[in-house]
Amino acid sequence: MYRTVNNGELRKEHIGKNVLMCGWVQKSRDLGGMTFVDIRDRYGITQLVFNMDNNASLCESARQLGREDVIQIYGKVIARASVNKQILTGDIEVEVEKLTILNKSKTPPFTIEDSTDGGDELRMEYRYLDIRRNPIKNNILLRAKISSETRKYLDGAGFCEVETPYLIKSTPEGARDFIVPSRMNKNQFYALPQSPQTFKQLLMVGGIDKYYQIVKCFRDEDLRADRQPEFTQIDCEMAFVEQEDILNMFEGLIVHLLKTIKGIKLSKFPRITYEEAIKRYGTDKPDIRFDMEFVELTDLCKKNNFIVFDNAELVVGFNIKDGASFSRKEIDKLIDFSKTPQVGAKGLVYCKYNYDETIKSSVDKFFSKNDLTKWVTKCNSSPGDLILIMAGETKDVRKSLSMLRLHIAEKIGLRDPKVFAPLWVLDFPLLEWDEESQRYHAMHHPFTAPKPDDVKKLHSDPGLVKANAYDLVINGNEIGGGSIRIHNKNLQSQMFKHLGFTDKEAKEQFGFLMNAFEYGAPPHGGVAFGFDRLCAIMGGSESIRDFIAFPKNNSGRDIMLDAPSKINNEQLDELGLKKIDQNDSSRNTN
Repeated sequence: MYRTVNNGELRKEHIGKNVLMCGWVQKSRDLGGMTFVDIRDRYGITQLVFNMDNNASLCESARQLGREDVIQIYGKVIARASVNKQILTGDIEVEVEKLTILNKSKTPPFTIEDSTDGGDELRMEYRYLDIRRNPIKNNILLRAKISSETRKYLDGAGFCEVETPYLIKSTPEGARDFIVPSRMNKNQFYALPQSPQTFKQLLMVGGIDKYYQIVKCFRDEDLRADRQPEFTQIDCEMAFVEQEDILNMFEGLIVHLLKTIKGIKLSKFPRITYEEAIKRYGTDKPDIRFDMEFVELTDLCKKNNFIVFDNAELVVGFNIKDGASFSRKEIDKLIDFSKTPQVGAKGLVYCKYNYDETIKSSVDKFFSKNDLTKWVTKCNSSPGDLILIMAGETKDVRKSLSMLRLHIAEKIGLRDPKVFAPLWVLDFPLLEWDEESQRYHAMHHPFTAPKPDDVKKLHSDPGLVKANAYDLVINGNEIGGGSIRIHNKNLQSQMFKHLGFTDKEAKEQFGFLMNAFEYGAPPHGGVAFGFDRLCAIMGGSESIRDFIAFPKNNSGRDIMLDAPSKINNEQLDELGLKKIDQNDSSRNTN
């Protein structure tokens, strides 16, 4: 037996008990006649004490220990003379009677501390060391807890967990596929699934009326803080349901997770249509932890010889509570931010409603006091508030103002990660027009059903058709989305035609699904939640990387494994692929 207790469980009531313990050396302190060593495992830290008077050779051995050495000790739990309230074991220490070094450690390339001196790339190269740090370890434990509670909720609701294949057929919709060559079928390729979408629909045809899976998915796309080439979904589908059934079931899942894991009780989630979200917040994933809703001012701003407003399709702004306290320097920084390439605004107009009820704007020479009073009234401003206004093309100006809204909320502390504000966004457009390809693309995916009342518009005006689709947004992040699916072969054929598929292409890509629809496909719908993103939001972060045990870097590389990498020519030959020059040792390690 290596240990009888872990390093986080000893308390006052254990004083006098003899224990075996194992772990890594966190740090040591030599105080002459006494040597203190902190030993760490995933459960916590315990202070060990070595007494020179009791056993000089043992004390000397303790002084030779280095950070991250793996040790086993036998000793007695005693009361700690100086209590440490920062750790759970702070009332006790263990007086060591026997020390065994299980494995020596090299000096780590960065400190294994909550606040480390290691940069991102270095910590990813030595990820197994990074996992020993509390922030990463706790994120992984949180992820495990969320996974366990998700299964508990769905199992309790009668869902059946089913594994679906990882080697599937490549499809043209969505992001780029990761491609896998087949050795036994030369010049033919599998794709790794971007989602189990068609399989879960086939399970509904097969009578598995409540399916779920916590599943790996793969997309070969550019990376960012909330995106990895391989990611995990909570993937779910139900038969004989309408939209309301789906929303209630999975709203219940999020309520359950927040209550059991974070101790937060939420009531019914608000709902907003896609059109409302774009109009009120400039985005289909609004952060509603704070106000600053958009107010359209076009009718109040035209015909005043201010060319920026007169030539604009839309003039829109929002009110910042107590924002009149912003200095001119702070406002100038906001103007500079709005002009950055990622925001793309041409400028920013401000209007201060001062505490003395005077009104001052950056365009006073074009607008009278009466004009500015109308702005203040329309924005429902109070003395001490600040109005920020942008003008331009409708789509562009809403997007730019939305980014400014989030930037300011972050700056003044309105995006509290301990506050959770979920909402459903409903009634998305079914199709969106792509100017480059001159055809429609599915806003979600080609299996999303139109709203029943809009089916007739598919022929006359497809751009106006609303999807029977929904997204769950938490704190300005899209956590998941889904839809009621098409379960009728004729309607699915219509959808493929609107997306530019010929009958031959549709049959080649999705013939198996169309055939299944001829054998009694039930009405069905589902949802998929980004599991990594959900874990990050519940962990108070918007970056998913530290909630994945072994993530990729921004170039999609695993620095620790040095992957992707070349394979030898023998393997390439077996796969029927072109051989490579093995003397070319260049590789991208960025």
